[in-house]
Amino acid sequence: MTSDIVGPVDATKYPRYTEPSTFARLPRISDVPGADVCIVGVPFDSGVSYRPGARFGPSHVRAASKLLRPFNPALGVEPFASRQVADCGDIAANPFNLDEAIATIDGAITDLRKDGSTVLTIGGDHTIALPILRSLARDHGKIAVLHFDAHLDTWDTYFEAPYTHGTPFRRASEEGLIDMERSLHMGIRGPLYSRTDLEDDAVLGFQVIRSDDYEFDGVASIVERMRGRLDGGPVYVSVDIDVLDPAHAPGTGTPEAGGLTSRELLNSLRGLVGLDIVGADIVEVAPAYDHAEITGIAAAHVGYELLSVLAANS
Repeated sequence: MTSDIVGPVDATKYPRYTEPSTFARLPRISDVPGADVCIVGVPFDSGVSYRPGARFGPSHVRAASKLLRPFNPALGVEPFASRQVADCGDIAANPFNLDEAIATIDGAITDLRKDGSTVLTIGGDHTIALPILRSLARDHGKIAVLHFDAHLDTWDTYFEAPYTHGTPFRRASEEGLIDMERSLHMGIRGPLYSRTDLEDDAVLGFQVIRSDDYEFDGVASIVERMRGRLDGGPVYVSVDIDVLDPAHAPGTGTPEAGGLTSRELLNSLRGLVGLDIVGADIVEVAPAYDHAEITGIAAAHVGYELLSVLAANS
């Protein structure tokens, strides 16, 4: 967008624990002419079904991102050097009205994208994926959803409420937003309400790679399957931090034993290089349950790998 790219604050001149309090100490959107990649927080958790607190996720992830550095040796890219990346602050969504909040998020994401920017969103609970997909689908048509999560998030309702953090991808499928031939859940595990949960999920357009598949098949095989499913069109990446085992991400609202390691997740994300990534989110970080920033650090590195993939693809 601009040849005069402004990167993170130089950590050799200003210690990492000082300002700014942006993601990876990047410039704020007000400090640059425009951004190729916008990072925005959505401090919203009115759609949660168990432990609340993800509304504090964006600030926690930003704080944990201060140690990120400019060069990614795993992918051989500088994610902040080839494209202007900026922190666009937070979207203020009504915490008492889900319908209004969803509309607000949709409008705000659309506004951030209007000049061609790619948006990385930090939640907040998983409800926010629905309005983001609504915004993207208006420009891209049906989108493949790559969904990292312990849970399917394709349930119909909770207490007869259609919009919660457990329902966004059912609504998205019903609304015709997702590519039903190319969408994929990653890291699914734990008890379900019924055998029909998996049957209903398949009808909605998703294939499933279980957390246990990482143990049996290995990361390289998983990445090959993932790429085979996603190739051929736009991809939206949605990362619920509870895809990680609670040992790697205790700070979340609905933890499940038996999850991915942070290494497995980061290597899976690196496998997205060359695919058409049109947006991404990181959700369900709840700092009240975190210890020593374990979850925040994991989420910050997830964001860093996603930004690195975008840089590699540019």
